[in-house]
Amino acid sequence: MSTNYTFAPSATVSVPVVGASSQFPVHRIYCVGRNYEEHAKEMGHSGREAPFFFMKPADSVFYAAPGATASMPYPSLTANLHHEIELVVAIGTGGRYIAAADAHKHIYGYAVGLDMTRRDLQNDMKKAGRPWCIGKGFDHSAPLGAITPAAHVPDIDHAAIALSVNGGMRQISSIAQLIWNVAETIEQLSAAWELQPGDLIFTGTPAGVGAVVAGDVMQGDITGLAGIRVAVVAA
Repeated sequence: MSTNYTFAPSATVSVPVVGASSQFPVHRIYCVGRNYEEHAKEMGHSGREAPFFFMKPADSVFYAAPGATASMPYPSLTANLHHEIELVVAIGTGGRYIAAADAHKHIYGYAVGLDMTRRDLQNDMKKAGRPWCIGKGFDHSAPLGAITPAAHVPDIDHAAIALSVNGGMRQISSIAQLIWNVAETIEQLSAAWELQPGDLIFTGTPAGVGAVVAGDVMQGDITGLAGIRVAVVAA
């Protein structure tokens, strides 16, 4: 028997898969905070602290097709919008208490993502001891490229990661510089939540985060993955 909804439910958020006609349906978006040492330092922290997580709504995903320039509207309520380039892990097989040694069995693929941040609002929330949601989980806050199946990216743990703005390099590092690597992150995350097929994990950003304004064009790249190009436009 079909369900009678009070109104039509929203369509499932999905992202194309490189080399396939299928779409990857998004379930939840988990993000790891301060997961590169140099970024932790620029944010006023240091050391290998225990990983911590925050979330974005699934419909904050904003697809940036390979070879095209996607237009992201400058969000409301902020005067300090920051870019954060990240490796995104797409979960294909769910589980709880996943050991790091088994994490690769649960990974469907990888993508280039941006954790866009209303930094002024985030900082205000930090000072007040309040949740960051308004700074991290707004509309279009998760630009994402096409997902490349894991089998096609055999050495993701040593891939280069970089972001430029208007042709000038802002962020550059290696996935090898993650404080908590992909497998360790999955182990820690799956102890707190039961991971599900369709989950996305934004694994953290390198040093060099900074502001963008309307008219700026961001180019994000990770070795072996489809890059993304996103233009910030006036709302």
